[in-house]
Amino acid sequence: MATPLDIYSIIGFLGTACIIGAYAYLTFVNEPNPYVLHGTNLAGAALLTVSLLVHTNLPSLVLEGFWAAIALYGIAKAIRGRSARKEETFK
Repeated sequence: MATPLDIYSIIGFLGTACIIGAYAYLTFVNEPNPYVLHGTNLAGAALLTVSLLVHTNLPSLVLEGFWAAIALYGIAKAIRGRSARKEETFK
């Protein structure tokens, strides 16, 4: 069964590239920027979700939902950490 390489498949491949790129970034950089890491993961999950809404694969769609939720949590955690550091600076 061959799946056509349409715009939604290309979008999915871009999402895959984002997630693999974020993992490589995490692996190769000593102190990764959480905004780059989690933002790239969130973008990847969003792009893959677009693809999966057309080329439905329910287990992968659920995975991308969790992937996006974890990325959003990471971004929120980074924002809270930055706010806490700013408050300590002004004390």
